[in-house]
Amino acid sequence: MQPANQIAETVPRLKRVLGLWDLIYYGIILISPIAAVPMFGEAQVLSKGHAVTTLLASMVAMTATAVSFGRMATLYPSAGSVYTYVSRAFNPRIGFVLGWAMFLEYLFQPMQNSLYAALTVHRLVPQVPLAILSAVCVGFMTVLCWMGIRTTARTNQILLAFMSLIMAAFLFEATRYIFVHQYWQGLVSLEPLYDARTFSVRAIAAGTALAATTYIGFDGVSILAEEVHNPRRNVLLATVLVCLFTGLFAGFQVYLAQRVWPDYRTLANPETAFMDVAQVVGGYRLFAAFGVVLLVSSLACGLAGHLGAVRLLYGMGRDNILPRGVFGHLDPRSGSPTYNVLIVGVVAYLGTIAIGWERSVEILNFGALLAFMAVNLAALRHFGFSKGPGSERNVFLDIVAPALGFLFCLVIFLGLQGSTIAVGAVWSAVGAVYVALKLRGSAAAPLQMDFSDS
Repeated sequence: MQPANQIAETVPRLKRVLGLWDLIYYGIILISPIAAVPMFGEAQVLSKGHAVTTLLASMVAMTATAVSFGRMATLYPSAGSVYTYVSRAFNPRIGFVLGWAMFLEYLFQPMQNSLYAALTVHRLVPQVPLAILSAVCVGFMTVLCWMGIRTTARTNQILLAFMSLIMAAFLFEATRYIFVHQYWQGLVSLEPLYDARTFSVRAIAAGTALAATTYIGFDGVSILAEEVHNPRRNVLLATVLVCLFTGLFAGFQVYLAQRVWPDYRTLANPETAFMDVAQVVGGYRLFAAFGVVLLVSSLACGLAGHLGAVRLLYGMGRDNILPRGVFGHLDPRSGSPTYNVLIVGVVAYLGTIAIGWERSVEILNFGALLAFMAVNLAALRHFGFSKGPGSERNVFLDIVAPALGFLFCLVIFLGLQGSTIAVGAVWSAVGAVYVALKLRGSAAAPLQMDFSDS
């Protein structure tokens, strides 16, 4: 018989082989270097020409939240789940309702990306009806999910390199165009940050709620916490640095785009306005290149969202949170939850023809911002008020940072349209009623939702 210590050594374990820069690179891939491109036009319209300001405002909120997220990830490095953080800091019932609200984010991600992919293709081939293009995009994602196709790290690196190349071409052409037409006074201006003619706090808040989508994905850095050297330091640093890099790099892109096309009121197609800016500075070739990169990026992100939603539905069905016969079904031949693949595909397609891109992004943001506020509160409670007697307390990290993160996210959250908040509130209420009925008269533990595999 093997000694216990030798048996323990033979158990497979994740190896700590990643450094700080590995995490930063991974986080940039998750968010995408062109993350601000899809929201540029809509953010310009909502903020009345202050898209750069909205990006920087949301960067402050997301960076403060990144501090909370990174610190909570060091406490529970194997979970990688907002649901887990809230359940541990408060209680599982609150965690379940929050998880239910977060599910909107997962459901609306494939919908939003499918719609944006269809809108991008529609700019290139406007004679094809948008409903048909949406069906093709959703169908493409559904078929891949049905076959069990997964994106690999190599594919992500190739996509990142392609997007970076196109963005570098845009930055060069935009800088050259502005200098040729406006000289230095065109390149250096405060107008994208503050224009007294159109500045409105309410408009900035509305635009900031949309700009926050640029940062969604930074929390994925915590997934690698078990494979990182010194995770207590590197996960936190990487999460914060990814947010800062995203905000500053995206802000520079949008700043140049605003200087090229300063009047937001003349944007004919706000959803794909960045393509129009690219055409102005680089001609049709750059216009088409952005169309291709946006299409590929949207399909890749949409596929990841589709797979995540399918996986969550299956987990809830397997655990009998939702009816096991439908949502917990696995195809005996492929081993894939095919019912869920079809359900998500149908919901995504109906959403693309019934809900506009801006509204789908806002509903996605409802779940994300609610989750971020909850993580800040969980961090505030654990680090600020639950430390034992004699424990050292860093006032800024333990109290100020999570409090600011919560307040900033709350301001952005309140900037969502009233109808969006109403939809999210109804969805959350349905989850609360569902869990109450599910556990009525039962002493069983609250339902568990596992987001760790999504």
